[in-house]
Amino acid sequence: MESKPKTRSMIFTLFGDYIRYYGNEIWVGSLIKLLEPFDHNEQSIRSAVSRMSKQGWVVSRKEANKSYYSLTERGKKRMKEAAGRIYRMEPAKWDGKWRTLLYTIPEERRHIRDELRKELIWSGFGLLSNGVWITPNPLKEQIYDIIDKYDIKEDVYFFEAKNEGFQANKQIIRSCWDIDHINMLYEKFIHAYEEKMIANAMKIERGDMSDQDCFVERTLLVHYYRKSLFVDPSIPKELLPEKWLGERAAKLFNEYYQILATKANAFFKAIYLAGYDNCPKQKQIIAKEE
Repeated sequence: MESKPKTRSMIFTLFGDYIRYYGNEIWVGSLIKLLEPFDHNEQSIRSAVSRMSKQGWVVSRKEANKSYYSLTERGKKRMKEAAGRIYRMEPAKWDGKWRTLLYTIPEERRHIRDELRKELIWSGFGLLSNGVWITPNPLKEQIYDIIDKYDIKEDVYFFEAKNEGFQANKQIIRSCWDIDHINMLYEKFIHAYEEKMIANAMKIERGDMSDQDCFVERTLLVHYYRKSLFVDPSIPKELLPEKWLGERAAKLFNEYYQILATKANAFFKAIYLAGYDNCPKQKQIIAKEE
């Protein structure tokens, strides 16, 4: 496990795991306090939030001398997609169809081509051959959103089809994704957290873990599990190898997450609400949304 996650990545984790459930907005001062235990300084946090704003993930508003940040519609959609993968307990069933996307984006728009590749990988597409991307998952909505975002309707072809060729479906999976590497990441996650969960559950029972300790542990748990998970394209059960560790990792994650939840939430809420000390109306809105 890396020693210190990147500031921007940690802010995404906080939005996805906490802030979107509390009015979808946070004072930047609260963000700074929440990230202090992870050794992120004020300058790096303000810089990361500024970049996220320029990239269209968050939007800011001013109230008196305070800056508040909330997810844009694009940010909300991405967090919802991410949550669907993070909190999924087992792989989906396959409908037997492959989705194929081809594009012919000219060299002068190379920057769009590079961004498109990143979006496709994040969504769970695999590269079958040059310019040909496939997935066994029903991602039509995500694809339409990506096409609209980059305005590339004239450059993209998108098909649904069955495999009528000579490569087995599981072989196609291995051609497009490094399944053994993904399984190894799950193995590393299990090795890192299985015994830790048992030890910390006992500490919590004895009262030896503070609210802040649980907040830090749960935030890092989500961060590292998310990193493993987003290499995984969410392959349906029928196409996975026999010794697949994804379900075991998901069960471990969910169990440990719940063990830490009450105290972690208490720490977050105390700091979060302090950012609205002079905004009783906003506190009422937040209380209704919890």
